[in-house]
Amino acid sequence: MALELSGFYYPNKMARLYVLSIEESIGSAAMQKVYELAEVPPELYPPPNNFAKAFDFAYYSGIGAALEKLYGLRGERGLALHAGRASFAGGLAEFGAVIGVSELSFKAIPVKAKLKIGLKALAETFSKFSDVVADISDTDEHFIYTIRRCPGCWGRSSSRPICFNAVGVIEEGLRWLSDGKSFAVEEVKCHAAGDEFCVFHIRKEPLAESNQ
Repeated sequence: MALELSGFYYPNKMARLYVLSIEESIGSAAMQKVYELAEVPPELYPPPNNFAKAFDFAYYSGIGAALEKLYGLRGERGLALHAGRASFAGGLAEFGAVIGVSELSFKAIPVKAKLKIGLKALAETFSKFSDVVADISDTDEHFIYTIRRCPGCWGRSSSRPICFNAVGVIEEGLRWLSDGKSFAVEEVKCHAAGDEFCVFHIRKEPLAESNQ
C-alpha cells in the first residue's frame, strides 16, 4: 500500500538520477516491479529530465521501502548508497554550478574550508530546487549535516537510520569537493527511527587510505 502523499516534492531531474542509478544495478524489469510496489505512477518512469518539482516525497521513500521488501535492508542500503553516489557523479554536481560551487576561486581555497562551503552549498542546492530543508553546522571533529524535511525516510519507520541515499550523495559530494579524498559519513539520527530530524556526522579528516 502506498504512503499518503506528502505534498512536498523533489525535482524531476534529481528523482530521475536516483531512479536510473538504481535501474542500472537491478535492471528495467526489476525497477518496474519496485515502482509497482511503491505505487509510483507509471508515467513517472523514469521521471522527466526537467527541473519541475513534481516527484512527491512519498514516491521517493516508497521506492526505498520497496527495495527493502524485495532485497532486504542490506540490499536497500547497497543499492541506495550506489544510487546516491551515482546521482551526484551523474549530474547533481551540475546543480552546484548554479550557485557557484564550481568556480575557480572556490577550487583554490583550503580543503576544510572548501568542505564547509561545499556542504553548505549542497544543502542550499537541495533547498533551492526541492522541498528538502537542510543545513550545516560543525564541531571540532565533525561537520553536521541536518535534514529537517527528508524525502528518503518520509512516512517510514525503522529501528535504525535508513537514509542511505543521502549518505551516498554526501560521500560523493565530498570526494568531488576534495579532488578524490574519502570521508567517513555516518547517519546518527533518523526521523524514521523516531528522531526529530535526520542528522549526519562527517569527519573533517579524510580516511587514511585516501591520503596515500
